[in-house]
Amino acid sequence: MAFDCGVQTASLTNVGMRRSVNQDSYVLIVADTHELWQQRGHFLMVADGMGAHAAGELASKMAVESSPYLYNKYVDMSAPEALERAIRESNTAIHNRGTANTDFHGMGTTASALVLLPQGAVCAHVGDSRIYRLRGSQLNQLSFDHSLQWELRASGQLTEGSELAAAVPKNVITRSLGPNANVQIDLEGPHPIEVGDVYLLCSDGLTGRVEDNELGTIMGCLPPHEAVKVLVDLANLRGGPDNITVLIAKIVKPDAATAGNQSPPLVLGGKKDLKPVNPIIWIVAGVFALAAVLLPLRSLYIPAGVSLLAALIAGIFGLVKLYSGYSKGTQLTGNRRLGKGPYTSTPCGPTPAFFSKIQHTAAELKQVAVDGHYNVDWAEYDELQRKAVAAQQANPVDAVRQLCKSITFLMNELRTQHNRKTSDSEIKL
Repeated sequence: MAFDCGVQTASLTNVGMRRSVNQDSYVLIVADTHELWQQRGHFLMVADGMGAHAAGELASKMAVESSPYLYNKYVDMSAPEALERAIRESNTAIHNRGTANTDFHGMGTTASALVLLPQGAVCAHVGDSRIYRLRGSQLNQLSFDHSLQWELRASGQLTEGSELAAAVPKNVITRSLGPNANVQIDLEGPHPIEVGDVYLLCSDGLTGRVEDNELGTIMGCLPPHEAVKVLVDLANLRGGPDNITVLIAKIVKPDAATAGNQSPPLVLGGKKDLKPVNPIIWIVAGVFALAAVLLPLRSLYIPAGVSLLAALIAGIFGLVKLYSGYSKGTQLTGNRRLGKGPYTSTPCGPTPAFFSKIQHTAAELKQVAVDGHYNVDWAEYDELQRKAVAAQQANPVDAVRQLCKSITFLMNELRTQHNRKTSDSEIKL
C-alpha cells in the first residue's frame, strides 16, 4: 500500500515582468515512505540569488541542490542540527565557487528551508525570503527578515511610521549565503503542526507586491495548486519587478499533524558514540578484582580490601572514559523550541473588503484585455464572475475562489497570445 503523506503541495516560479533571467530556485521533496518521513520529514526550500553574470542563478541553484542532499546525508544528527550543517556547508561551497572565478565574485543567495516532521515544523533561514504558516484566520511569519529595515526595527533604532523608516530601503539584506566564508543561520521550531495548517515559502518577488492579509486569505480559500497560480498572477499584475517563487504545503490528515504522532522529541547536542578505552584499564581492573577474591583465602583481608578499592577505581575510570562521548542532549519539548518566532501575526479571511479589492483587480484586467483587443472566451470568464458574486453572501470562501479563478483564467488567455507585449498585462495597483 502506497504511503499517504497527508500533505498537499504545490509550487510555481516565474521570471516576473521586468527580469530576463529567473535567479530564484526551489526544491520540494515529499517523503515517499513512512520511515523517511519519520527520520527526515518533508523538505521545502526557496533561494533567491543575487549577482551579475548569472552568478545569482548559480548560487541559488547550488543552495537548493546541495542542502537537501547534505541534510539527508547526516543521519546521525538530529533534524535541526543536520539542517543547519547542510546550509552551512552549502554556504562554504557557494563562497568557494565565488572566490575561484572573478565573474562569480561576491555571488550570493537567500535560503529559507522548512522541514515538516512528526515533531513539528522546523525552519532554517538566511536572508529575506519568507516562511509563513496560516492557521485558521491568522497568518504567522515564522522567519525573521535579515534586512536592514527589520534589523534596525528589532534593535529599537527604527520606529514604525517615522521618516527614517520611510527612507530605509526594504530590499537591503544583511545576510546571505556565499559572500562570506561564515554565515549565521537562524533555526526556528519545532512549531506544532495541526490539521488545516497551510505553509508558504516565497521569495520577495511575491511579498513585495502582495500583502500578508491577501496571502493568508488566498491560501485559506484556494487549494495549493490554485493558490500558487493566483499569487504569482497578482504579483505580476502589480508590476512584477522581480522573480517570483511560491511553495505551499497544506496539512490535510491527522497522521501528518504533531498530535497524531508518538515520535521521540527532537534533541540538540546529543551524542551516542561510545569512546574507545585503553585495554590496560580493563586488565588492571580485572587483576585487582581477582586479587580481591583470592587474597581473603589467605586471610589477607587488608590487601584484599585495597585490591577491591583499586578494582572499583579502575572500573569507574574506564566507564567514565567509555561514556564521555555519550550525552542525552537537550530535548525540544513543550514550550522549549529554537528561535523567537512567529515574528508577525496578521488576521485574514474572505471579508467584503478583500473581495472588493480583488474584484477591482479583475475588472482592471478585463479592461486591459478589451482595450488590447485580445481574443478571450468571455463566456467562461463571465460565468466565473457570476459564480463569485452569487456565492459572496452564502459562501465567501467559494466566492473568493471563483473570483481568483477568473483572474487566472484571463491571465492564461492573455499569455497564450504572443503578439501582445508582456507589459500590456501589467496593472499598477
